[in-house]
This record gives sequence, structure tokens and C-alpha cells, in this order.
Amino acid sequence: MTEQFSHADRDRPGVTRRGFLGGAAAAGASAIGLAATSVTGASAAHAAPSGGGYLVGAGRGDVTGVIAGQGMMGYSDLEQVATGLLQRVWARAYIIADAATGKRVVFVNADLAIIFESHRVGVMKELRKRFGSTYTDENVNLNATHNHNSCGGTAWDYAYVLAALGHRENSYRAEIDGIVDAIVAAHHSLAPGTLEIGHSELHNASANRSLDAFTNNPAPDKNHFPEHIDPQVTALRLRQGGNVIGEITWFATHGTSLTDANTLISTDNKGYASYLAENRTPGVVASFPQTNAGDMTPNLWLRKMNPGGPTNDRRANCAIIGERQFQAGQRALGSARTLSGGIDYAYRFINMADVHIDGHYTPDGRAARTSPAIMGAGAAATSTEDNTRSQLSFLHEGMVLPFARALGIDTNVTPPDWAQQIQAPKLDLFPLGYLPPRPWIQETLPIQLIRIGDLVLAAGPAEFTIVAGLRIRRIVADALRVPLENVLLQGYSNGYSQYVTTPEEYLSQQYEGGETLFGRFTLCAYMQEFDRLARAMAAGRTLGPGPRPADTSGLQPDLLGGVPADTPVRGTAFGAVTAAPKSTYTAGQTMSVTFSGAHPRNKVHRTRADGSRPTDGYYVIERFDGGRWVTAEDDNNWNSELNWARPAGDDSASTVTIVWRIPQGTSGRHRIRYFGDAKTAAGQMKSFVGVSPAFEVG
Repeated sequence: MTEQFSHADRDRPGVTRRGFLGGAAAAGASAIGLAATSVTGASAAHAAPSGGGYLVGAGRGDVTGVIAGQGMMGYSDLEQVATGLLQRVWARAYIIADAATGKRVVFVNADLAIIFESHRVGVMKELRKRFGSTYTDENVNLNATHNHNSCGGTAWDYAYVLAALGHRENSYRAEIDGIVDAIVAAHHSLAPGTLEIGHSELHNASANRSLDAFTNNPAPDKNHFPEHIDPQVTALRLRQGGNVIGEITWFATHGTSLTDANTLISTDNKGYASYLAENRTPGVVASFPQTNAGDMTPNLWLRKMNPGGPTNDRRANCAIIGERQFQAGQRALGSARTLSGGIDYAYRFINMADVHIDGHYTPDGRAARTSPAIMGAGAAATSTEDNTRSQLSFLHEGMVLPFARALGIDTNVTPPDWAQQIQAPKLDLFPLGYLPPRPWIQETLPIQLIRIGDLVLAAGPAEFTIVAGLRIRRIVADALRVPLENVLLQGYSNGYSQYVTTPEEYLSQQYEGGETLFGRFTLCAYMQEFDRLARAMAAGRTLGPGPRPADTSGLQPDLLGGVPADTPVRGTAFGAVTAAPKSTYTAGQTMSVTFSGAHPRNKVHRTRADGSRPTDGYYVIERFDGGRWVTAEDDNNWNSELNWARPAGDDSASTVTIVWRIPQGTSGRHRIRYFGDAKTAAGQMKSFVGVSPAFEVG
């Protein structure tokens, strides 16, 4: 039966899209050649065994790396080099354990563009040092919000290292340390608690940016998403007694509200949603992870929808999309039910360059296979719906060839005919899996299942389109006999390999199809392997870890080079004010002050999650209160920012400008303190503080 769901249906009392999930699952399973099984009333039949309640914990860690003078991650644009800080970047960790058995899972959501193999290796190494075998690949999920405004250079894969102008070890260490800090905090906060799960829908925070590809899908798939978006919102609340300690809200939309024109390190719409939630409920750790967001953009002009703010104001629209996700999560939790049941997990590496696929998983019923990674011409044009510049400049021949020659390798590589046939109709552009001295992207990739009662995460290391995610969800829901709405495709998890489209979408070779690296049947390979993993979990069996990824940590390029010794702005000392604020302001106005500063690459300033050491940041806004200066805001506030620049004609001096958009309701005497670190000619670091003149807000 084909799901028939219209806008009129959505508006009828008592009718929601979720009411049609069972029928859609059956129709969709038939469309891909799978035996359809109703999930109605089936969740109890194969539910994970119920334990004796839960232990729950939550924590945050600061993963903000270098804030200026390095490439950013997300757009693969060489012109997007960081010039300052808008908001700090965080990792948020949650641990849920069966109180009776001790079996546990770790869920980490980081405000990063991508979780790479380098992150997985670095984090697991640190966890083994601290906790032995308590936390392993199998029970730890690391995922990213896909925020396109985080630090680049933290991968070990040449394709992504080049995109950020080289590997940045200081930013990499900041991200590893921050993720581990979050997990350690969650571990130490473990205590008896409860879980609640709720659902809602959000129809005005995403648009389909690849509609030509989406329309190639069969009717049962398209009918499941009548607005061409995935509006499902799923929220999980963690309580310890009467205290809410954690909230997780899943929704599919890209982290591209600020666009590639932004050069300030920030967290985009999902980070803003976390910022709202954590400020409105002190003590809660609130994250907004992705699901299958591969073709979902937050830029609503594609649907001819007014986003609610000025269409040319990137920050206003970022805040609007973040606010809508926050409110949708609160609606979901407003009708949440108690979640119970046991905990289970499964994990396996797959060599995605060489998967032989049974015809049971392909649209035409014929056996197929994958090939080593090849990027297509559609990918090089980028997603024009989210980019202001339409080019992957780091992959232009002028960038690749000098790097290749430095390694002593030849990039004149032609994939074999059989691989080109598997990749057809893709116009092959960059054979990333064939480039020497090793593949330029990760090809041996992990998949993972995490089950908490009847909530199941199918975690994949890529950006899955909404229909690609739907097909995997159907397979997992069928194998584990859980409701489809409780199975989420947890994208951007544990590694990264670009996009996954359906075979039908792939044929149109839009941007996402060009980035589906392992050929037309990449999704079918994932479907097969998730089905194997889920059926093994249901039967209480393990499949083993599979082939391990190669160690790619060595020989990392650096195209930026080192930072020269700092000198103060001519005629000043470090920390001196070179452009003072006015003496008075009113709430709602914007103030700024400029200091003679130093290069922010000299030292990464990470702060504690509880904000107890504000001087570990780059600046604070202080208010005179009770005869002393106290911190009013720190450098994690959406209302302020830091901008770094070189003075004209001076390659060793720095100016640092702090901008504060003064919130309504602010009054009193204020000042700005800036914390810098200057590098001497001998390479030593000397810290200094700049203090602005005081100014009144009235």
C-alpha cells in the first residue's frame, strides 16, 4: 500500500505523518525487494531485555581549536581561513548504563564539521588510558553536528587536510582533549536516573537542496516525505531524581546557516540551539545532533519560505533556525514517555571500496559491488544552494600537483574500466581511492548500532540523504522489530566518507551524487551490512570487528607554515588600546574596542565547561559591581565576537577587535579585558592582558 499523505492530512486533527509510518515501511520494503513486516505491536517481541533501571551521566568539553590563521572545515574552501571567534565549540557527552548489568553506551555530539578516523583513534587511546576496557569502539558513538564553522586540519586524510591548508596538531589536540573531557565529566556524574523519549515535527527549518535527485526516487519513498524534507524531531531527556541533566534533540538540517562567507569560529544553528537550551536551563547538557541531513539545507529560500528574518542576515537566520529546533525539542519532550528496556550495541568495520552486494538490496534485484573512492565532477561544483563560492578550490590541479610532487608521487592515475562502470554515470574527476601513496580518504569505515530500550541509532560515517536514511531505518526496524520512528540514522558518526545517495538519486549526479564515493550502489552496501549487523544483534550474536583501518597518522602536510615572532602595533605595547570605545552606550547598541594583540595561533585557549576559569578564554566583558569588577559575559556569548587582523603592510603585528552587541536590559559600568600570548624571536611565549577604558551602559 502506498502512503498517501497530503498537506491537508497534516492539518487534520489527530493526524500526523507518524501515523503513516507503518504503512510507509511496508510499501518501501516492497519497493526495494524486502519482505515487509508490520512493526505494530512488535516492539515487545524482540525488545532488548529490561534491566534494573539506568545510571545516567552528562558532561561538556571545550573543543575550540585555533581561532585565526588556519583553514576552516566544512566547505573545503581555501578562502575560508579563520579570522576570529563568534562562539566556542563544544563536545557534549552522555553515558547511559543498565544499573543491573553495568552494560553502557557513550553518546558524544560535537559542534564540529566532521568526526574523522583521527578523532576516533585519538579519543579511544585516551579512554583506554583512563578506563581500561570500560569504553571501546563498540559502545562509544562519536558524532558531529556538521557545523561548517569549526577548525580544519584535524584529519589525517589528505583530501581533508588539503582542504584546511594542512594538518593543525594544536587544533587536533584541542578537539581530542575536549571530547575526552566531556566523556570523563559524564562518567564521573553517573548516578541512578530515568530516560524519557518524545517526538514532534518541524516543518520550517529545512529545505531539500537536491530536489532533482529526490524526485528520481520511487513513489513510496517520495510519499513518505510529502514536503521533500524529513520533519521528524526525536528528543531524549536524562533525569537524576527531579533534576534534568541532559537533553538530546535529533533533527536533520545542515550546519550552513552562516554560509562560507563566515570566517569566525562558531557553531551554526545547532550550536545556537544548544546555547539557548543551556542558558535557559542551567546545569543541563543539551545537544542537537543530526540524522540523515545529506540533502537538507537550513536556507529556506529554496522553498520560497520567509525564514522569519532578513534573508541577507546570516546570523539572524542562524539564530532563527536554532531557535526553531530548540522549541521543537521542547514540544517533543512536553509529551515524552518513559523509556525502559535494556542496552545493546554492535560495531563493525567495512571495506567500502570492495563490498559485494546481494541483489536483495538493489533496486533491480541484481548483484552489484562497490569500488575504491572516486569523486565526480558534480562534487567539484559544490552545493550551490549553501555556498557563496561554487568551487572546491583545494582540489584544483594547481593545489594537488605541488603537494603530490612534494611527496614524490604521480597523480596521473586512471581508474580501471570496471571501477568506472561501477561509478557510471558519474563523470570521474578525482580518483581519491587510487591516488598514491595511499587513498586520500578513509575507505575502511565503521557502522554501529546502539539500542536503548526501543530507541535505536543506526550510526553511519557519512552524510545520508533523507531517503537513503529511510531505507536503512526500515531495514533495521524490521530486523529488531521496533517502531520505525524510534530508529534514527545517526549520520556523521565515527568516521567520514562524504555522501550516500539512493541509486536512483545517484543517476542525476547532483552534488551529493558526485560525492557518493564508492559508486551507484554505495547505499545498497550499507543496507546489506546494517541488515547483517541488526539481525546478529537480534539473535544475540556478534559478527566481529571486521578489517581494521590503516594507520594514516604519519607524514602530514602543512601549507601555511609557522607564525613569525610577534611585534606590537607600531608605537604601542602588547595589550595597548588602539581604538577605544565611546564613553557611553545604550542597550541595543554595538560597542567595540581594538587592542595591539598577538597571533591567536600561538596558544589555544580552552575553558572549563562550567565557566569557572574565564581567564582561560580570549576575553571577558566585565561589570563594576559592589566595588569590584565581575565577569558579565565571556567569549562563548552569541552577543560578542573577536576579530583578528594584520595591520596594513605589517606581517608580524596583530590587531584584535572585540565587538559587543549590548543586550537589552544591560546597564552599569563595563569594560573589556583581552588575554593574549606573544611569541618572541626566540620562540618563547609571553602572556599579556589588555584592558579597555570603562564605559557606561544606561
